[in-house]
Amino acid sequence: MPTSVLDELPEIAPLKSHVADRIRNAILKGEFKPGDRLNETRIASQFKVSRIPVREALQQLQAQGLVMNHPRRGMFVITLTEEDIQRINSLRILLEAEAIKLCRANLTATQEQRLTAIVEEMETVHLDSYFEASLLDLKFHRSIWACSGNPYLEKNLDSLLTVLFAHQALAYTALHDNVYWPLDHHRPLLEVIRGNSSTSPETAMINHLRMRYTNPERFSSLALSPGVQ
Repeated sequence: MPTSVLDELPEIAPLKSHVADRIRNAILKGEFKPGDRLNETRIASQFKVSRIPVREALQQLQAQGLVMNHPRRGMFVITLTEEDIQRINSLRILLEAEAIKLCRANLTATQEQRLTAIVEEMETVHLDSYFEASLLDLKFHRSIWACSGNPYLEKNLDSLLTVLFAHQALAYTALHDNVYWPLDHHRPLLEVIRGNSSTSPETAMINHLRMRYTNPERFSSLALSPGVQ
């Protein structure tokens, strides 16, 4: 019988990835709650590994949006207030609308095929977890940002929204069957990018976010524009 995590690892799997998978599963199962501090020493003792792979695993999960680093306090499971979410959305509308405009201007046949394939997958796929659904959703939006051709815009959107998507996946997981992660409402964004829609990118983004959020534009200047529907 194996006596440690090391004995159970496939030789080709980096230890940090194995530890990251275990921490991620614990978060998604609710063993670590939103806002909980993730103590390196305690996790290392629990998993029977050194602190180094735990630290690396937490950094990996931070890049995925599940963990936040609070300076001088440590790593915590992601948590956002409702106001945090809506303020992020107010920026998201403006920044992602710009990404859509640039994507539309720069769109190649290969990029259009990639975006179409992701939309078609979202319209037909059945996923086992909200986290998997969030990653597929994020894949589509990241493809738009990459298509913009502006790496600074792409970086800022990724920084803002990785955290938002991960937080929402945890919130949905906590509610179990009371909600679902909508994936089948992305085609209107694709049609705007293709130039097949008269809807403005800003309005398209607001309509898109209204599938999940109430009044997502309320902290943006667009809330002052009665023509935005």
